[in-house]
Amino acid sequence: MTQAPDEKLSAITSLEKKTMRAVAWRIVPFLMLCYFVSFLDRVNVGFAALQMVKALHMSSAVFGFGGGLFFVSYFLFEVPSNLLLEKMGARIWIARIMITWGFLAAGMAVVTGPYSFYAMRLLLGVAEAGFFPGVILYLTYWFPREYRARIVGIFTVAIPVSSFLGSPISAALLGIDGYLGLAGWQWMFILEGAPAVLLGLFCLFVLSDRPAKASWLTPEQKDWLNGRLAQEALRAKRVGQISLWRVLCNKYVLVLSVVLAGSTAVSSGLQIWQPQIIKSYGLTNMQTGLLNSIPFALASVLMVLWGRRSDQTGERVWHTALPLLVTAISLGSATLFHSLFAIIVILCLAVIGIYAGKGPVWALSTDWLSAGTAAAGLAQMNAISNLAGFGTTYVVGYLKQATGSYSIAMLPLAALSGVAALSVLLLSRDQPAKPLSEMTPAAAVRK
Repeated sequence: MTQAPDEKLSAITSLEKKTMRAVAWRIVPFLMLCYFVSFLDRVNVGFAALQMVKALHMSSAVFGFGGGLFFVSYFLFEVPSNLLLEKMGARIWIARIMITWGFLAAGMAVVTGPYSFYAMRLLLGVAEAGFFPGVILYLTYWFPREYRARIVGIFTVAIPVSSFLGSPISAALLGIDGYLGLAGWQWMFILEGAPAVLLGLFCLFVLSDRPAKASWLTPEQKDWLNGRLAQEALRAKRVGQISLWRVLCNKYVLVLSVVLAGSTAVSSGLQIWQPQIIKSYGLTNMQTGLLNSIPFALASVLMVLWGRRSDQTGERVWHTALPLLVTAISLGSATLFHSLFAIIVILCLAVIGIYAGKGPVWALSTDWLSAGTAAAGLAQMNAISNLAGFGTTYVVGYLKQATGSYSIAMLPLAALSGVAALSVLLLSRDQPAKPLSEMTPAAAVRK
């Protein structure tokens, strides 16, 4: 006896729910924890600066330059790292990334001056290169497009959470100053670097490369998920199957890099300098840590809700542009308001804008890139946007030293977010390429 159509639909819906629930609970919380530790190890130098800048006799310009050097090596090794992840498998490559960066993050404790600071920041960038775009690529192996904005939003909530929880933790660790002859900032690097090594080892047991290799899914779940993802691969993409070099120079990839820089590079500039901005009002390290966590607590909630709304409506472009505009306007207003309360409100709005758009912009990117170009394209976008993080980190330090004003130093960040919002709106007006099946034979050959 055959199933009635509504019974068959109900069975498919039930299978989809069970499959996506199993996938989400298996890999997303673990990857969030990994990214939490990753991002904490990247930006905790901002809290270390509260002690190490004075202890090592570094100027604001030296610290800003060294903080930004991370993004130079990160840029150079991003695409090769993501291509190796696709070739070797996510399980092994993500484990490799985490273990090496964990050791190097802890190794920041041996910094003795500007040049060793520069060297360690460069090495940390090499070690971590490929982690974030690799995970975004990895999520496309498991989640159909209608799930991606909320899943990426949930995954990237680890960024503001790392600052929300990491700010008071880092501030507290600075208080271990002098124990066993080490400064508080040295203990902070050591104790916050060790978890990455342990999580890297756990990657080998928790992650599976593809749904077909997932022993924790039933055969029916594997068939449904593989079928859905294969069906989606047939959809027309704005960036089709082209060579590696054409991917790296593709206009969509390059413009999306600018769009992503409007959040990523601006975030980098704020993450490094925000603790010092707040502390400049005469607060203690712990008071600074607690106030610094407020914007990230709010962003943690709103970025998930905004990503879910993007999935429910299917709209990506405005869900990317509007948060960037909020960031641009709020940071630009820092020149008008100077009280501690006003600055905290401005930082709250800026940080919410930075993170709310992350889910939609990555979902938009995976919509526009074909499967064969995603590894290189996503890595190139992340690489360029993080390289811009070198510029924002350094420029903020340079302007602060030149003008003595953090408000003026924030203006380039506001401008970058504004340009990013305008760029995604203009780029979205291009018409997508037709699928090969709809082209004439001659056009298909040219394609």
